[in-house]
This record gives sequence, C-alpha cells and structure tokens, in this order.
Amino acid sequence: MATKQFTTEEVSKHNKEGDLWVIIDSKVFDLSKFCGMHPGGVSVLLEESVAGQDATEAFFGLHRQEVLLKPQYARLQIGAIAGEEPQIFPRAVGALSMGHRAFQAAFRLPDASAREEDGKRPSQSVFDAMARANIIAMRLGPGPHLKGRVLMDGIVKPEEEGVRLNARGYLDGLGGGTYIGLPPIMNFGQPALRKKVLEEVFSGKKLVCLAITEAFAGSDVAGLKCFAKRTEKGWLVTGTKKWITNGMTADYFTVGCRSEKGMVVLCIERGPGVETKQIKTSYSTTAAFQQVLVPYENTLGEDGSGLQVILSNFNHERWGMTAGSISSQRSIVEECLKWASQRKVFGKPLTSQAVIRSKLAAMISRVESAQAWLENVTYQMCHMNYKQQATHLAGFVCISPASGKLATDRFQIFGGRGITKSGMGSAIEQYHRTVPFDAVLGGAEDVLGDLGVRQAMRKMPRTRVYRPLV
Repeated sequence: MATKQFTTEEVSKHNKEGDLWVIIDSKVFDLSKFCGMHPGGVSVLLEESVAGQDATEAFFGLHRQEVLLKPQYARLQIGAIAGEEPQIFPRAVGALSMGHRAFQAAFRLPDASAREEDGKRPSQSVFDAMARANIIAMRLGPGPHLKGRVLMDGIVKPEEEGVRLNARGYLDGLGGGTYIGLPPIMNFGQPALRKKVLEEVFSGKKLVCLAITEAFAGSDVAGLKCFAKRTEKGWLVTGTKKWITNGMTADYFTVGCRSEKGMVVLCIERGPGVETKQIKTSYSTTAAFQQVLVPYENTLGEDGSGLQVILSNFNHERWGMTAGSISSQRSIVEECLKWASQRKVFGKPLTSQAVIRSKLAAMISRVESAQAWLENVTYQMCHMNYKQQATHLAGFVCISPASGKLATDRFQIFGGRGITKSGMGSAIEQYHRTVPFDAVLGGAEDVLGDLGVRQAMRKMPRTRVYRPLV
C-alpha cells in the first residue's frame, strides 16, 4: 500500500495537545495519543520546534535511530512528506556476510532485557533454541565436541562467532558458568561421566558452574579450605563456595577441594547435601555451595593433581573473559561514536570539539590494541596443547588489557545520560556498573599481572655478561 503524502503546511496545523504531528527524517508521525505516554512528558512535544514541525534534529539529539523501528513506535507513522526521501538509515555492519547477520539477529533475544532486570534464569525456550542450533556447544570454542554438529543450519561455522548482548548478567545466565565449568569435565572426567554431562548440557537441559572461589580464597587457589575426605561410599565434601557464576541454577558443580594428598577436583551433581543461596552482586545472581557426598567416579583427574586441573582451565577461562571484555569495550566505543555524531552542543555536533575527538581517539586506540593482543593469544592457544600453554602462555594470558579507563572517558561524552538506565545511555550505564567486575574475573587483576611478570622473569637468564660502553 502506498504511503500517504503530506505537505509541511498540512503537518504544521497539528501542533497542540490531542492533535499533534511531527516530522522525523521525512516521515510523518501522529503523536496525539502518545503524548501522555512520552517518557519526557507532553511539554517536550509541545515546544515550538517540535509540534507540527520537522523535529528530526531534536529527535536525534535524544534518541537512537533504532527507536523508530520498534513496532510500538513504527505504527505511529501515518505518512511521509511529499517529494522528500529519508536520509538516515540503519547502519551497515562492515562487510559481514548475510549469514553472519542472520546469526546475529537470531541470537539477540527479547528475553534478555527482562531477565537482566529481574535476575531470574533465562527462559527454557531460549536454551532449547540454542541447543537446536548447537550454539551451546559452539560457545566452548573449537574442539572434538563440535564434530558432526551444524551451527544455525550452516549459516556460519561453529568456531567463528561470538556475540554482544549488552546484558552481561543475562549472558552469564545463558551458561557463563558452563563454559568455564564444563572443560575440566570434558578433559579430565571419566568417559561415562563426560558422555552423560555433555549430552545433558548440549541439549540445553542442564547447566554447569565452576566452584573455586571461597570467602578466604580467591586468586590464591592454593589456599582453598573446602575439604574432600575419603569415605567408603565416596568423597565427603565439607565447605563453602562463594560468588559462583550460575551457582543458583547449576545442575553440576566443578569444585576445587583440598584433600589429604593436596588438592582434588570433583564434579558434584545437585542433590542431597547441596545448598545454594543468592548473593546479590553488581549485575547478576551468584551462589554459595555447601556440602555433599560424591562418588569416586566423579573425580576429575587424580587426587593430588587438582591444582594442575584448575590451572589448565584458567587459560581458556581468562581468554573467554578477555574476549567478552573487549567485545563490551568495542560496543561502548560504537555507542560513543554514534552519540558524539548526532548530539549537538552550542549548535555543533560533539565531534566538533577537539577534546571529544581526543577522547574517542584514545578509546579506539585502547580497544584496537586489546584486540590485537587477543588475536595474538588466540593464535597461540590454537597451536598449543595444555602443557605448552601452561609453560609458555599462562603468564601472557594473565596480563590482559584493562578497560576501566574506557568507563571514565565515556562519562565525558554522554554526560548525565551515562548514568541513565534507559534510552541512549542504557548500554553506557550498564558498562560503568559492571566493568569493575572485569578486574576480578579469573583472579584479581593486580595479582594476575604480577603472576605474569614473575613467570616472564623465570625465563630470563640467571647470569648476564655486561659489556662496557665504548
């Protein structure tokens, strides 16, 4: 059906409460019934530069272009200005293939916003859909577990894609704990246990979490107090775990424990003796782990070699966390570029201010440097086994790029909107609230940096011949 055509003169007659039209990028919108629901109040819409006028500049000084694409707002359009064409279009995403874009669109879920707010477990329908598309298996990265699996009906290969949801708690809820808790089961579990857990997890029915951190032991893994005692029926585990991602919803716990031989890692299934309770954090729900009897068949690796099992998992864990952090950083830079381009101050875009351009340049430089670091590490991880990684790469992975400065700079660009949970500043606010968590993921940032330098120093020659300057 042809779009109804109006002249600017016709639109200008509808300029009061109860009969209010506006023009946005050549499109005509009837806001008569919407006025009372406008978040900014009706007075904003009744201004002389808005009511009955071309409000394109005013609109994009406050909103994203995507707002007009939402069904509840798109239906407010009643026509277009005769002889004019839209000048603003959704951004083309680089040179991504159509299949890649289809994958992005399929993964960006409406369930995310609601669950990010209430902290509940993502809907089972989401897990089912991810299982059908083999996305759960894909998120563990390349490996034998992908053999015979087709991702998204062949849209992209399983090892090619990651995703930004701008909902960190929700993304963890989709299985953030699984992707750090499942590898030890895959690599060190007995065949029957491995087969059982992988089938349940990849089918979207069960979740796994990694339970290492305790109230008195975080970065110092060797200081764990949770104890596993040998009995006739199996391991008797006594102790607590805290700040466990997916702990409230997990069905299996990959648990680091002390034992009489040193340290052991166990796969503990939720059941009698397991108690979890919620701990509210900055962006998601976590849990405490308490006590359970565990069959010996659920031992991961050998008793006494638990530290090696845990450390072998850290490289992959820290890599994944860094990849997520850099993805968030890149998203924030994109938000800042959008806002600085469309926001006007003193009659000019923010980008006309040299100080803003300088901040954007610094932000881009940090993100691209971090990306180059990540790609370097990724290449090496794909060409090293676990033993080689522990020897040559563990220290390097520990010195991961920080992202805190980005959170400060974006405030100077977004102003008050940077602390607002809705609208243009929503992604910025969420990043500022959750970015401090990056400094403790997989170990405290300062501790890991020190570990990386100490491991590097071990490679330095013990003696050195110094030649005098000539």
